[in-house]
Amino acid sequence: MKTGLSQSASLRQELKINPRLYQAMDLLYMPLLDLQQHLKQELLVNPFLELIEPEDDEEDATQDGEEEAAGSTEMVEPAAPEGETAKENEIDWEEILLDGFDSPGHREEHEEKEYYEPVSVEQRGLDDHLRDQVSLLELTPRQLLLAEEFIGNIDENGWLACSLDELLSGINEVVAQVAEEAGRGDDVPLYTMEEAEAMLAIVQSLDPPGVGARDLRECLLIQVREAGREEAIEGRLVRDAFDELISHRWSEISRRFQVSVTEVQQAADEVAKLDPKPGLRYSSATDNYIVPDLVVDKIDGKYMVFINDANLPRLRLSKVYQEIARDRRKFDGENKEFISSKLNSANWMIQAIEQRRQTMLKVTNYIVDKQRDFFEKGVQYLRPLTLREVAEHIGMHESTVSRVTNEKFVQTPRGVLPLKFFFSSGLSTTGGEDVSARGIKDQIQKLVEGEDPKNPLTDQAIVAILQDQGVNIARRTVAKYRDQLGVLSARMRKRV
Repeated sequence: MKTGLSQSASLRQELKINPRLYQAMDLLYMPLLDLQQHLKQELLVNPFLELIEPEDDEEDATQDGEEEAAGSTEMVEPAAPEGETAKENEIDWEEILLDGFDSPGHREEHEEKEYYEPVSVEQRGLDDHLRDQVSLLELTPRQLLLAEEFIGNIDENGWLACSLDELLSGINEVVAQVAEEAGRGDDVPLYTMEEAEAMLAIVQSLDPPGVGARDLRECLLIQVREAGREEAIEGRLVRDAFDELISHRWSEISRRFQVSVTEVQQAADEVAKLDPKPGLRYSSATDNYIVPDLVVDKIDGKYMVFINDANLPRLRLSKVYQEIARDRRKFDGENKEFISSKLNSANWMIQAIEQRRQTMLKVTNYIVDKQRDFFEKGVQYLRPLTLREVAEHIGMHESTVSRVTNEKFVQTPRGVLPLKFFFSSGLSTTGGEDVSARGIKDQIQKLVEGEDPKNPLTDQAIVAILQDQGVNIARRTVAKYRDQLGVLSARMRKRV
């Protein structure tokens, strides 16, 4: 083998994605609110883009009407103020552009306004609610410090997030450190387990009932005790037969407590009404609102698709900067490169927004045509649909359709739904047609809701019913769909 440097020529193909293609893909991926923010940012960084305001359209229409009404009437320009010429009154856009929009004579035209970031209103959480109650109790400073340690270790569900040993270890470490720094190392006693258990009882007596619990059983037991049912069947279920309660072993509990199965089930129903996460009612989490990207409406018997872009900034090329860019002989070097890049970027952005709009309409129109029975009759008539099928029909790549449908919502006569809702796998029928898996889940849900509680439908019984309706489905598939729906097994659903 010969060693050394050498040169050789080879022919090969490479796929290099243009940076603007990346941007175009990002625009397709963006939901409506993200796209609004993106366009507002583009307006700030690109002077060749400007926002079309509603009044601009009205002014253009008014001017056109006035010109037609004036006909051949001579237009007289207003006279310039004394000592000034018309040229002096004009804004020197060339100077502003070349000087970085900081021309001394026109700074008042571009005065920057201070922007205030909206600040959300502070909301009181669970810890504030607990501190308010603790402040009303007659506690010593030592107890107040321990109570603060407990409150700081309660999670958003209202449960104590650590064991008493861990809590004591943490607060005693702090106490020892502070005492040593103050030169009182042996004078300040550490907290004991008896103090921790006493404070735990105080915390668990606060509102909401169940707060400070260390597990689900203790949380429910506190609420049962607060309701005065600790010695009733409800309290005995949670305290003495919690595992059997979770497993719905009613007959076993009935024999153990020497009561009827009906009484056990009624007590279990009362326990089910308790709040397993009492702290969430004081959660500071804000509600998330959905703004649909598209609207489907039925007009004269036809389903029409519209882009919900009323609040989307409408962009156009700035006429002023277009006039400046036409005379490129006045610009050279960095100025010429700046104008060329920004103008091309502005043109591309406007075209990309329109392309995004048309692509979304194509995809949604096909979905609406394919799922017309769903809009007319309900979810049971939802047909199986895949991204590949849509991509082949509209002549685009499957990944493009995936980006269009990602995190996009559509407002329909049957509610606001994600576009992904309309895509699901299919099951074959004896008639040779396909049915959507989502429609099958809806049928299973309705079968369970309409069953006899004393004789609930088993998975095999559901298979038999669906097969009678012409749907070929396996028992394990029914079990999988039932689990996805959160429906318990037949034994767990059985009532006396």
